[in-house]
Amino acid sequence: MDRLDYFRLFHDIPTRDYELLRARLGRKSFEKGENIIVPGQVQRELYFVNEGVQVSYFDLKEKPQVIAFTYPPNLCAIPESFQFQAPSKYFLSCLTRSEMESISFDALQDLFDKSQHIERLFRKMTEAVLAGVLNRHVELHSLTIEERFRAFCRRSPQLLQLVPHKLIASYLGIDPTNFSKLYNRIKI
Repeated sequence: MDRLDYFRLFHDIPTRDYELLRARLGRKSFEKGENIIVPGQVQRELYFVNEGVQVSYFDLKEKPQVIAFTYPPNLCAIPESFQFQAPSKYFLSCLTRSEMESISFDALQDLFDKSQHIERLFRKMTEAVLAGVLNRHVELHSLTIEERFRAFCRRSPQLLQLVPHKLIASYLGIDPTNFSKLYNRIKI
């Protein structure tokens, strides 16, 4: 799916407005294990993932607590750091070599002033992210570990081969030993 088709899942952005946005995008490459953002750093650019898998997390007693995974064609950010231009409380790191397109906060704000369609697109994308966070919160508090595992496998089965299982276990709020048992028992 190309970027314009992806955007149109959220809002039917006219091609001319998409071209305004595209003209402002830069390309960035990150190596496996490279940090994009660390706690205390302000995220100045928003990323669109073309290739690779990223993880956002915080450390709790030297143990990563996974918040989210990003992969193509999604956005990649620590949302509150980018949106409010505030220091991040979290890490954003590359689990695999990653290719992304980026736009600075200031350039995006300028585009919002120039195009109601671009502003509407990003509002709707932000709403989708918020809905996803709320859904994940409900899943963590209302589903069994097996139901959480199955829901994850329906949403992102490719990550089972790309992401260390201990990170997926953290994301799902499952002990790594129980995750391993589920992984070996349940056929996806």
